[in-house]
Amino acid sequence: MRVVSGIQPTGSLHLGNYLGAIKRWVRMQDEADCLFFLADLHAVTVYVEPAELAANVREMAAALIACGIDENRSVLFNHARVPAHPELAWILNCTARIGWLNRMTQFKEKSGKNREGASVGLFAYPVLQAADVLLYQATHVPVGDDQKQHVELIRDIALKFNADYDVDLFTVPEPHIAETAARIMSLRDGYAKMSKSDPSDMSRINLSDDGDSIALKIRKAKTDAEPLPESFDELAYRPEAANLVTIYAALADRTPQSVVEEFAGRGFGAFKPALAEILVETMRPIKQRLDELRSDPGELDQILERGAERAAKLARPTLDSAYKAIGLRRLA
Repeated sequence: MRVVSGIQPTGSLHLGNYLGAIKRWVRMQDEADCLFFLADLHAVTVYVEPAELAANVREMAAALIACGIDENRSVLFNHARVPAHPELAWILNCTARIGWLNRMTQFKEKSGKNREGASVGLFAYPVLQAADVLLYQATHVPVGDDQKQHVELIRDIALKFNADYDVDLFTVPEPHIAETAARIMSLRDGYAKMSKSDPSDMSRINLSDDGDSIALKIRKAKTDAEPLPESFDELAYRPEAANLVTIYAALADRTPQSVVEEFAGRGFGAFKPALAEILVETMRPIKQRLDELRSDPGELDQILERGAERAAKLARPTLDSAYKAIGLRRLA
């Protein structure tokens, strides 16, 4: 089982990123051959200040390592250091069909009403995603439900290339969807996902927050006056309450149902301190390691360089075979 997954370097990570994806990545290191990358080439599909992008790559690398991504158990690198990604993407652009990309819902969402003003890169980035995965003969791609369409496109591209050139080159990957992936919402609005873009810092728990800040944010988190019920299903129309229970359950590796059973009949005056305690204890070692890595950017660059060398070595046979399949040869 080989897993490939990436994340755009958009700056600081928060609790939603950690519980929604990164915690699962950390566990996967014990279950599969894993490659994790910082998708800096995806990031430039919209304009980013160069200095900001460079800083974001280091910040994201530090956060992933602090959360438990270990270069000795997986391959961690950034796109820009492995030219095989854009090379294969161009070949696959000539395999993918415009009609397929026109159906991609995320482009419609990201381009909004100004579709004609969007970059070609934003339109074609799912093909780069396909290259990211197919380069390494990945068997599985960890995604949420909203990303399944991208895996379907990757599969279509792999199957068409193999059929067009009568080769058995690309492994056709399967989506790896965690049944219990936590969907973490804003601490101020239970209907909105926790997000870095929210103007209120009180809406999220940043991985860089200290214990006092975390406790304050949980204490101030929006809730209601009702006690917790005996069934998690009864929180369907109490989104802020459901969110805090979900966070507790994800941190404790428990089901939300078991959490409400423990606190049934008790109000948030009792629940919030318990949540703050487990959250502070979980985040403390992450923040400590994050601070260490931030103070030594040279170590981060060396980790990414070593990861890129390993990734490039793994990617080369597939890229060479793709060139050969289409009748071309690349520089040795």
